Amino acid sequence: MVHGLVTIKFFVSPIRVGSSKEGHLSHLAKNLNRMVWVAFVAAAVVGTAATADVSAQSSDEVTFHKDIEPILQRSCQNCHREDSVAPMSLLNYEQTRPWARSIARRTAVGPRQGVMPPWYLEKNIGIQGYKKDPSLTDEEIAMIGEWADNGAPRGNPADAPEPIDWSTGGWTIGEPDLVTVLGDIVMEGGAPDWWGEIESVPVGNTEDRYVEALEFREVNDVLDTEDNRETVGGRFIFHHMIWSTQVLGDNGEQDETRANDTTTGWPVHEVGRNADTFDPKAGRLLAANSSVVSNSVHLHSNGKDTRSHLEIAWKFHPKGYKPTLKNAGRSLGDGLNIDIRPEQKDQQLHAYTVLEEHQKITTFEPHLHAPGDRMCLEAIWGNHIETLSCAGYDHNWVRTYEYLDDTAPLLPKGTILHITGYMDNTAANANIPDPRNWQGSGNRSVTNMFIDLGLGVELSDEQFIEAMEERREVTDWRPGDHIIGCPLCSYTDLRIEDMPGREVEEADDANDANQQ
Repeated sequence: MVHGLVTIKFFVSPIRVGSSKEGHLSHLAKNLNRMVWVAFVAAAVVGTAATADVSAQSSDEVTFHKDIEPILQRSCQNCHREDSVAPMSLLNYEQTRPWARSIARRTAVGPRQGVMPPWYLEKNIGIQGYKKDPSLTDEEIAMIGEWADNGAPRGNPADAPEPIDWSTGGWTIGEPDLVTVLGDIVMEGGAPDWWGEIESVPVGNTEDRYVEALEFREVNDVLDTEDNRETVGGRFIFHHMIWSTQVLGDNGEQDETRANDTTTGWPVHEVGRNADTFDPKAGRLLAANSSVVSNSVHLHSNGKDTRSHLEIAWKFHPKGYKPTLKNAGRSLGDGLNIDIRPEQKDQQLHAYTVLEEHQKITTFEPHLHAPGDRMCLEAIWGNHIETLSCAGYDHNWVRTYEYLDDTAPLLPKGTILHITGYMDNTAANANIPDPRNWQGSGNRSVTNMFIDLGLGVELSDEQFIEAMEERREVTDWRPGDHIIGCPLCSYTDLRIEDMPGREVEEADDANDANQQ
């Protein structure tokens, strides 16, 4: 048990499913001595230069402790360590050296299926500022390749960075304030997909708290076995869980009299998904004495009989915190018009939605299934069309991309959001079981979904104008500059009465007054 960390675990019945002769001789001897001395000095000079060259070469050589280990600590070890999701640990040289070639190959794949670390945002288009970005620079990728090509030298252990203390559990949100452990589920190796309801479990909080961040982890009994599959989807059995927290009555049912005040919906947990950090001004309420409730859990077999459970880590805002912004989701996707033809790449799907309120878009979260290869998010405001983000996709690692506070799109009411999905139903896509088959929509990984599950916060007219002014200040905006994701930031003289939709609201107010 970590000091300061509260873990709540409830045991429930498991669901199973690297001149003279002498003078001449004397003169000769002197000349020889002189020549030897000159040769010696020359050799010394050359030797010194050579030594200097070797030293310079040595200092420039890419080594594990000096160059590679810091990269692993920042971008790899959170997963590649004992009791985590990756199939091997990369905490030291001995563990890493056998994988040098593989690491060089996987880091150079690009923002596509199979790249490590699993971060698929494209760096040549759209917004580039995101929270918790573990991706490598081009220089780092080249350095790893050089290290592997040169035999993966260890280098001087004195150059090694201080090791990371993983005793707090390795949660990416930092040491949590509370961890809730759900009940065990047993999935048989040959069982079909299962959908259903799990038993509700008390969160363990005895007072109302606002949540700053949360993170899921699946823990099961096949993580340390040698014959597990290499993909995350193959090691874990939870495909997703749609859930909420609710205050339940003594009978285990929702307390209907407090339902509106105590029920909170949370982002969907999906296999390989990273943590959620909510907008600093829009923490979500975790009501006192809440329970985790889900009637939509999807399990899939990993080929072995597996006993598993989920853990939820909670990070709270300080006591007394009150949110000033309202969370907003967006209905952006198409679950019906999916027509993916056999043995074809770059097939496109499209979906649109219109923002009914000003929004700060806080996250972009592509959700596709096995044929999914890429998704782009675009904002359309009048004749202004702009790509906000594009990301590759790998259904073994569902990623949510959180914009930095000073890069998050600020979009006015009436903006059209457009997503384009790119589907690869060919043998080049390792996630496809049989590219000869047509695919349509469905809940299983071998069928398809097409959704952006990203989040945002609603802004009033006053908050929207204030947010644009803050964005201009933090980006050192000058007339003529363009801020990606903020189509109205160039208009410094906007007033409340100029805001989109204001005329309609005023007309409605006038009509209401006349009717009274």
